[in-house]
Amino acid sequence: MPTDLAIHSQAACYPVNSHRLKQLANWLLDQCGVGDYGVSLLLTDDREITRLNVHYRAKNQPTNVLSFPFKEGADDFPADLPFKELGDIIISVETALRESIEFGQSMHERMNWLVIHGMLHLLGYDHERSASDEKEMFDKEKELLSKLTTKLTAYRRRGMTKLAINVDHVATVRQARGITEPDPVSAAAICELAGASGIVIHLREDRRHIQDRDVHLLRQTIKTKLNLEMGANKEIIKIALEVKPDLITLVPEKRQELTTEGGLDVLSQKKKIGAVIEKMTAASIPVSIFVDPDPKQLTAAQEIGATFVELHTGKYCDVIGERNREHEFQLLVEAAEAAAQMGLRVCAGHGLNYRNTAPIAALDTIEELSIGHAIIARAVFIGLDQAVREMLAIIRQADCTL
Repeated sequence: MPTDLAIHSQAACYPVNSHRLKQLANWLLDQCGVGDYGVSLLLTDDREITRLNVHYRAKNQPTNVLSFPFKEGADDFPADLPFKELGDIIISVETALRESIEFGQSMHERMNWLVIHGMLHLLGYDHERSASDEKEMFDKEKELLSKLTTKLTAYRRRGMTKLAINVDHVATVRQARGITEPDPVSAAAICELAGASGIVIHLREDRRHIQDRDVHLLRQTIKTKLNLEMGANKEIIKIALEVKPDLITLVPEKRQELTTEGGLDVLSQKKKIGAVIEKMTAASIPVSIFVDPDPKQLTAAQEIGATFVELHTGKYCDVIGERNREHEFQLLVEAAEAAAQMGLRVCAGHGLNYRNTAPIAALDTIEELSIGHAIIARAVFIGLDQAVREMLAIIRQADCTL
């Protein structure tokens, strides 16, 4: 049975990822041999958990976690009830954050322990009964934390989520006047100095923004990584083989579109795209494919030899309504995990901004985000260097959350 998770309104501002907490709780149920049971998880603040602590434990103070078992043990569940429920785990994220600082842990490490601790209480463990009971519970916590660490490192990305900046829209402004400024080459240098791990450019057939001159100069001047987005067009393929970027990303391209409208349909073009990958591989140029979070597209990308996939986050960014956004987020989570298990390296991009990036950046399976328009738009008001640094701060914070 799935975990039911609720977040108290005052707890919503704290850095936690509800999806990962539910995953953890469901995993713990399986590990503890009660996978067919459900559990309710409530995230709240110190005020609410103090009220509960007073009412149920006669302690007028906040605590980190409270557990309320539905029954005494997993083996004596009434057979005539139509559901199986272990009980409730209530966590004060306010206390969790304070403890994470006190104990030198990240927030997600502290929350992991609290969920495990609360779950064991539901299963009958109690460290307050006796010294032997305390040791038994401690040993079980240690065992589960060790298994969890092994599980998380299996598909974990290497290091912090990276940020690659797309400078196409700097070129868009330049082309609007048909002059030489602003120069995307200069913009790329500022982005690198501000901490960007790479520069992304899209050389389109119609040359609406990035020009051939930009591609060659950027190849000569970039100190981090040059990612050339491109359609599977013969002329652009030839340029890529001459310039030798650090990575190419194959994207769909329509002359009428304002920006890329969706992922590449790998399934219907496996032969054509596979031929491009063969040419790039022969030239030692890794290939990423920009795809929707669709398992069939991921499988096709893996079968034709892609090194990376970049998950299209446009629907997640543009959808209206929190429930719809959560649905799109879940699709991205599942796709990223599936791709990682296939051996693909995973990136994500399109439509990400200062409001919606953090949940994507927190996913362990995604190693790099490609962001352009939001940063260039922000730079109009505060400058490019500061705009890049603000986005990096969001990503770094997300790395320390669940």
